This record gives sequence, structure tokens and C-alpha cells, in this order.
Amino acid sequence: MLLLTAFSAIVAPFIFLVLFRMPAKKGMTFSAIILLLLASTVWGVHNNVIVASILQGSHRALTIMLILFGAIVLLNTLKHTGAVDRINEGFRNISPDMRVQAIIVGFLFGALIEGAAGFGTPAAVVGPLMVALGFTPMAAATIALIANSVPVSFGAVGTPHLVGLSNIPGIMGIAAEDLAARSTFFHEIAKRVTSMDLFIATVVPSLLVFVLVFFFSKERKMSNAFAMFPWTLSVGVVYAATAFTVAHAFGPEFVSIVSSLVVISYASVTAKKGFLQPKEIWTEALVDGFKVEAKKSDMGLFAAWSPYLVVVGLLLVTRLVPAIKKFTQTNVDLTWRNIMGIEGINSGWQVLYSPGTILVIAALAAILIQGKSFDCFIKASKESIGSVQGASLALLPTLALVQVFTNSGMNANEFVAMPRYIAIAMAAGLGGVWHNVAPYLGILGAFITGSATVSTLTFSPIQYDVATQMGLPTYVVLAQQVMGGAAGNMICVHNVVAATAVVGLVGKEGDVIRKTLGPCIVYGLMIGIMGIIVAGILG
Repeated sequence: MLLLTAFSAIVAPFIFLVLFRMPAKKGMTFSAIILLLLASTVWGVHNNVIVASILQGSHRALTIMLILFGAIVLLNTLKHTGAVDRINEGFRNISPDMRVQAIIVGFLFGALIEGAAGFGTPAAVVGPLMVALGFTPMAAATIALIANSVPVSFGAVGTPHLVGLSNIPGIMGIAAEDLAARSTFFHEIAKRVTSMDLFIATVVPSLLVFVLVFFFSKERKMSNAFAMFPWTLSVGVVYAATAFTVAHAFGPEFVSIVSSLVVISYASVTAKKGFLQPKEIWTEALVDGFKVEAKKSDMGLFAAWSPYLVVVGLLLVTRLVPAIKKFTQTNVDLTWRNIMGIEGINSGWQVLYSPGTILVIAALAAILIQGKSFDCFIKASKESIGSVQGASLALLPTLALVQVFTNSGMNANEFVAMPRYIAIAMAAGLGGVWHNVAPYLGILGAFITGSATVSTLTFSPIQYDVATQMGLPTYVVLAQQVMGGAAGNMICVHNVVAATAVVGLVGKEGDVIRKTLGPCIVYGLMIGIMGIIVAGILG
């Protein structure tokens, strides 16, 4: 009964959203109610903990809604200023092929945003941009979520490593104050992640094109996917090799940022020159009735893209410049600590540090840079509020479930928290094949918590214990945990809610998960296989 109760947080959303195809606002409400009842009756979670967890989830929902509003208002502002037409024109000059656009925008530009911001921001930013390019909303949401996988292993300047793996006390005899030794530890994990990615990151761009053609072409001619594989494999090779080099030379902090910048240049130049490109232009994911603006824009391409450059620049400055980072983290701090007086139940919201605030600033900057009326921003804001309101109805029950699940260790029966209970049960039954299991524990963690970093924070001690007991290379198993958490981004409920909201698909969350679930499972299989190989080579 205990295992069934713990798994209810995973099984119920799957049944309601994927099997019954309910909209998230309905399916996640039912799921949350089931978990709340089981948490109170079976797990013995204190009532004040449940109430505090619901409040914590509601507060976290506000932080996500700010990011959603920022992403939508930026795109809507750029539509009103005419920048979107110029951006589209620029992409058509590189390649009108939607397979190419999916890689450059969905995978590579998303990787750049992930490296700077993380926390689900890439899907919220690139999804609307792909819709503006003419992709159907379902294609845009699906590709944005699947693409936001490989770069998530390193997240916002290495957060899944530096934070996610930080709660393994005294690992390998490393004292917390021994910064050099801890840096070496994180460096070793990064080496193993990029070693596994020499294969996985190489094939992910091809996987994206396969999904795009399989789900969103009218005839499902898979030859249209295979024809693009020479180019997508070359993109993957350059990304994987760059990430491998950066991780080995510098550690985890700048892998996603540097790799994406290098490969955006490579992909843009080769696509424009037609290198390894099929002759036929594929546009079958184009939304019905989409019209290419015939009139050439008089706006410069740099001016059109400048708001996104502002986003990347501000994200990097607020995270890498200590004085600015401290200022944005300590001013306008709406963090809610010790909710209802319960120590440890907190919800952070440093408003100036939030990617949402930066996206809004970028929208305002667009008005100034592009010399347009402030009315463009006002109109965009009014249009964007409705989309965020729709998403909030799904986010509130989703995050209530997440926080009760996470805080369930505060109970009258002295049970461990539900996530830990699941991990211990999996370790007891599947320890003999742990290299194949480890990625899926990371995936489960991200599916529920909505964060690769939180997944690793939660499960890395258990991964380390199992690896030690089974005599497996701990570096490799922990790397698999990090990569599994990244893969879970494809299916985690609140990421899906966010991705569907920003492209106008509120209520279609289950349909999106049905399309991302297969690639997520395949990704986990690849991590398991590569873990065995890398363990045999590097240990």
C-alpha cells in the first residue's frame, strides 16, 4: 500500500492526462486530490504540512506565471513592432526548411537559453518563436520540450551539477570546505556526462527531425527525415565534441552556453550553403493558412533579434557578475520562508533575478531599440494575460501535488518522504541492473518535481548509495542521474503546462506528453547503454 501511495503522484497524472486525455487543469486537480487524501490517511502527513505545501505550490506557481508572461509578452511585442516578420525573413534566408528551423531554434537557441537561465525557460521562449515561424502549436510545443534535454544536463551555468549534487555529504571523503576537491568532483561528473553525450547528443538532432516528420507530416514519409540525417548528425557531432572539450577543459558551468554558440554558427552557415542538405524543402509542419509576408521588412536583422540578445546578456550578467547577482537576489525578494511556521517549507522568488522579469525588460527594450510606440507593449501585455490565466488553473493543482509529495517526510508515522521511498524500493528490486535503472529514477524525479536539479538533489544520495553497495562506478551513476533528470524535462507536467500555454494549447497537455513520452523513454535507454560503456572505459 505504501508503494502504491507513493507512486500515485506519478500514476494518477499519467492516467488522467495521457490515457484519458483530460486537460491538465482537470486531470491534475483529480491527481492532487487523490495524493492529498492518501498522504493524509496512509502516509500520515500532518494537516498543517499539507496546507503549507499547498501554499508553497501556489507561491511557486506565481513564479512560473511570471516567466510565462514574460515569454509571451516578448513575442507579442515583437509581433506588433514587426520584428517577428524580420526574424522570419532571416530564417528563410538561411533555410525555409522547417527541419532546419527546428534544429536552429528549438535545439540550439533553446540550448543557449538553457545555459543562461534554465528552470524551464527555453521551452517557454522558443515555443512561441517557432509558432511565429509558422509551426503548428502542437509541433512547436513538442519540439521545444524534446529539444530541452541534452543542454539541461548542465542547465543554468552548471546548476544541476553544482547544486543538484551538493547534498552528498563527505562524498569520496571531500569536506564541504574543500572547494578545490569539490570542483574536481563536479569536473569528473561533467566529463562522464559529455562522454556519454558523444553518442546521445550526436543523435538527438536527428531524433527531433524524426519526431517532427513522424507526427506532423501529412504523409509520414520517413524518407523526409532520413534525408536530413547527414546534416543533423553533423550538427550533433559538432555539439557533442564542443561540449566534451569544454567540460574536460573547464568543468560544467559553460558547457551549454559555449556549445550552443559554436553550433549555431556552424548550423547557420552550413544550412545557408546547403551543405549535406536535401534538395527538397520540407514545410509540412506549417500551420494551415500561414502566409509568408511578401513585403520585405525595413528593420535590420540585428535590431529584430536584439531583444533576445538582451535576454541572453542580462541572464549571463545576473548570474556571472557577483555584484549584480547579489543585487538581483537581495532586492525585491518575495521569497516565502518557513510557511505557516514550518521549518524547511520555503518558496523562493527573487523577482529581479527571475527570467520572467528579464523577458519583460527585453520586451520594453525592443520598443526603444526598434523605435516603436509604447502602445505595442501595452497591447502585447493585454493579449498575454489571458494565456497566463489559463495556465494558472493547471499549475496550481500540479504544484500542490508536487510539494505535498516532496514534503511527505513530515509525517506522524516516521516514514521517509515518498520520493525517497520510491527510490529505495527500486534500488532493492533492481540493483543488479542499476546502470539501466539509474536514468529512469532521474526521469521520475524530474517528472514530478519539474526540475532536473531538484531531481538530482532528491535522488543523488540514493544513487550514490546503490552504486557503492553494488560496486558500480559512482561518477558514472551520478552522471546518469543528472542526464535522467534532464530527459525528464520532456514529460514533466508543469513544463508541459508551460509549453502548451505559451503556444495557445491550454488543455492539450496530455496530447503533448503522448508525443514526448516515447523520445523520453528512448533517451533513458541510451543513457543506460552509454553508462555501461563509459563505466567500462573510464570507471
